[in-house]
Amino acid sequence: MNKPLQFTHINEQGNARMVDVSEKKTSTRIATAYGEIHMNKEVADSIKNQTIKKGEVLQVARVAGIMAAKKTFELIPLCHVLALSKCEVVFNWKTDQILTVHCVTKTVAQTGVEMEALMGANIALLTVYDMCKALDREMKITNVCLVEKSGGKSGHFISKSHVTDE
Repeated sequence: MNKPLQFTHINEQGNARMVDVSEKKTSTRIATAYGEIHMNKEVADSIKNQTIKKGEVLQVARVAGIMAAKKTFELIPLCHVLALSKCEVVFNWKTDQILTVHCVTKTVAQTGVEMEALMGANIALLTVYDMCKALDREMKITNVCLVEKSGGKSGHFISKSHVTDE
C-alpha cells in the first residue's frame, strides 16, 4: 500500500512552515534551469546588433538573472537564505527568433538551489521581454524548467523531458 505524499512545508495542523534543515548534512548543491523567449525577427536582429534603445539587452538580462537568484528567498516565502558560490546565466540562439537561457547555481549548504536557478532563468527572460516589449508585445516566454540538480539526499536529477537547445 502506498503511503500518502508528505509535504515538508506543511505542519501537522496544515499550516505552511519553513522546513528545518539544521540536522541535514552540508553538501555541494548544483542546479541548472532553462527557458526560452520567442520573438519576432526585428527584435532578434536588434538584440544581436545591440540596437535596442534601452541598452545591451543580454548583459542587462544576465545581471538581472544573477541578482534575482541571489534574492530568491525574498520572493518565495518558504525558501531558505542561501549564500550562492556560483550563479552563471548563459544565452544562446536556438533559432533566428528563439533565445534560450541556462542559469546554473551552486552552493555548499543543507538545502538545494533549484529555486534560485529557476528564479535566475525567469528574471533573465523577463528582463529581455521588458527591454524589447516596445518592438514586440507578442513575445512568449516558454519551456522554463529544471534541467538538472545534484547534491543532497535526493541525489542527482536529470530532466527526462528537457530537449537541449544545442
